[in-house]
Amino acid sequence: MPSQFDIRDLTRTASYLMYSMQATELITLMSEVAALIVEALNLEVQPQDIVPDEPLYGDGLGLDSIDMLEISLVISKHYGFQMRSDNENNEKIYSSLRALTTHIASQRTK
Repeated sequence: MPSQFDIRDLTRTASYLMYSMQATELITLMSEVAALIVEALNLEVQPQDIVPDEPLYGDGLGLDSIDMLEISLVISKHYGFQMRSDNENNEKIYSSLRALTTHIASQRTK
């Protein structure tokens, strides 16, 4: 029978593996979202060149409000949930690729 130490160690290992799997899935989703943005807006940048924590709007990637609307439509269609223009958290949601991806991960139905 495993000792108490062994059980705690196994629990920590299992927790780490779950976190690691979630982080890997988020990175994969972030790459997918970056590719969707580049394709939808016909940007002259490679998806992997979008810095995850730089702003999407204005400085950073340099997108404007029309670009953000187009991104919302593509995301809504691709991931099966509606991005609403009246969401009080939009400034935070669209603050960066990482923030947008995290929101998608928490809301997606597809």
